[in-house]
Amino acid sequence: MLSTLQIVTTVVVGLLVGVEFAVAFIMSRILNALPDDSSQLGHAHGGRMLGRVMPFWYIGSVVLGVIWGVAGRHDGGAGLVVTAVGLLILSVVMSVLLLVPINNRNRTWTPENRPADWREQLHRWERYHYVRVAVIIAAFTLLVTALT
Repeated sequence: MLSTLQIVTTVVVGLLVGVEFAVAFIMSRILNALPDDSSQLGHAHGGRMLGRVMPFWYIGSVVLGVIWGVAGRHDGGAGLVVTAVGLLILSVVMSVLLLVPINNRNRTWTPENRPADWREQLHRWERYHYVRVAVIIAAFTLLVTALT
């Protein structure tokens, strides 16, 4: 049972890393290369779409990590799992405090109502997102290492 939990947790966090990496290094660059209206509308749509899914994915990753940490507390990799969970919690805190407020504004913008500094706000979101991606990559790496 523990090995199934370990695999499921690792896959869920790995997929989270993949999606967030793609957002940071592929989707944002594609959207930023579009003309202003299309770029802004694409970012808004992405914010609405991913804004519905990602909270469950992030919290689910934390919950799975906590369960793994408790169930495998006597295993050799328990410290790695606890550290990974700490990093996943940090990513949730970063999301709530730094990224979600910008995303909540962005997803309601249209070419008619967007603020003059909309690009600067999106660039700030991207910088925070790069840090969050690094944090969840570190968490994923620790989980994979705990499996060995």
